[in-house]
Amino acid sequence: MSSPALPPTGRRRSGTRKGDTRELTILDTAERLIDERGFEAVTVEAIATGAGISRGSLYFYFGSKQEVLVALIARTLAAIPASPSHATDNPDVSVSTVVRAALLDTETSWREHGRIMQAAVEIGCTVPEAQQLWRETLESIAPHFSRLLIRAGIPDDPGPTGASALARSLTFMTERSYYWSYACSGTEKLREVTDTLEHIWLSVMPQDDQLSAPRP
Repeated sequence: MSSPALPPTGRRRSGTRKGDTRELTILDTAERLIDERGFEAVTVEAIATGAGISRGSLYFYFGSKQEVLVALIARTLAAIPASPSHATDNPDVSVSTVVRAALLDTETSWREHGRIMQAAVEIGCTVPEAQQLWRETLESIAPHFSRLLIRAGIPDDPGPTGASALARSLTFMTERSYYWSYACSGTEKLREVTDTLEHIWLSVMPQDDQLSAPRP
């Protein structure tokens, strides 16, 4: 589901100004190359050449290709709309509307930044900073949807069928479903994933009147 932004970590030079033109050029170039070739096939040399700088100049900003990816992950998360916390407690916005909107936001993020998000999942075992960004983002989302489940009638208790446990499991299931769909089929089947996940999320909720809102 959509999420708040988290800052990049790593050995990037201190004092890098937000919006530094050259740094943004490096990141834009890296994202384009990763989108075209995949993360593993992209080299530091290719990023530097594409950005119109020397390899040494690139290292002034990032200590490795992995650090470039971590910065890209952080930038991608920052571009995702914030979790719909403003709507989770709003009785004027139906539960089904919030769920559908959050899933569509997530689908859009996979369509626009799928290669980066795929790399964030797959590189996590070897790049702890990437894994931390991704995991902390997922963990930050679940409480918003726990409140939504409570509003829909799920008990607010600490047990395995309580709102907190269900929201966390549903959030991680959602992330993994989009990841596998993108990894296997690109963007082709993402809407099917959205529709299936919407059905699962709403099927968990006991309020029948929340299940029939029209889709956007």
